[in-house]
Amino acid sequence: MLARLDLGTHPDLLVGIGTGDDAGVMRLTDDLAIVSTVDFFTPVVDDPFVYGQIAAANALSDIYAMGGTPRSALNIVCWPQTGMPGEMLLEILRGGVEKAREAGVMIVGGHSVADEEVKYGMAVTGTIDPRRIVRNVGARPGDSLILTKPLGTGVLMTALKRDTLPPDLYNAAVRTMCQLNDVAARAMLRYDVHAATDITGFGLAGHAMGMAEGSGVTIVFEESDLPVFAGALDQVRAGMIPGGGHRNREYYGPRVRLSDDVVDEMAAIIFDPQTSGGLLIALAADQAVRLLADLQAAGLLDSEIIGTATPAAALPLEFV
Repeated sequence: MLARLDLGTHPDLLVGIGTGDDAGVMRLTDDLAIVSTVDFFTPVVDDPFVYGQIAAANALSDIYAMGGTPRSALNIVCWPQTGMPGEMLLEILRGGVEKAREAGVMIVGGHSVADEEVKYGMAVTGTIDPRRIVRNVGARPGDSLILTKPLGTGVLMTALKRDTLPPDLYNAAVRTMCQLNDVAARAMLRYDVHAATDITGFGLAGHAMGMAEGSGVTIVFEESDLPVFAGALDQVRAGMIPGGGHRNREYYGPRVRLSDDVVDEMAAIIFDPQTSGGLLIALAADQAVRLLADLQAAGLLDSEIIGTATPAAALPLEFV
């Protein structure tokens, strides 16, 4: 649909929709640009305060993925006119405020509409040095790929909805989804990063494919190196695969080579839609080793080097 729209061009539009990047970037001066993004979704947990935190962290993540600093945000709310207590909405908004405050972001307003289905999120504005923009394209053959959070939130939240998720697995997933990507972003900016994106609704396969195709490379992932939430594979075996996972596999699957060594459970994780997932960072192999050490020293212990960019092959993604 977007391809059929004439959105125009502007000499100060540094990042638009061309590569499906995480946010748009408009230059204000030679030293300053603004980064703009928006994200909102239906509840992924029952606790309204936690839902607000997760939705805010997820919206802020796009700014971090570009290497920017979030500055202000607008709330986006869809709320039924009847049947839902106002205190529940207050708790959602309070969760968003708390997470924004943690990020140093001011909420300056927002907009609400009547809707039968609850939705919450934010439109976020940040700042960035126009000379230090991190795109989702630019990965080079020989680069290593780092992922900063484990995979499997879609599977675990599906299990939650079906009342089969143990409390310890729920707490681990919530803690990670509420975690800002600010530490990872600051760490990556100390290196010559070639490309980065955050892993959200299109799953590892979808977001990595955008990076691979836009960069003109094939990304080869090692299945054994992928960080996965404890219990997620067991939940896949129990059938807890979200609808988004099936849609991702249907759309992206034909352009992904899965070796015979990739078990069915891991294949589901590869396409699993993530909420407030980690950053996927491409940079030279020697620098990746140092960045990984920095990330883990900063407390991001699930960070792993999970793959390598190679010259373009028949398919943009391979899992071996």
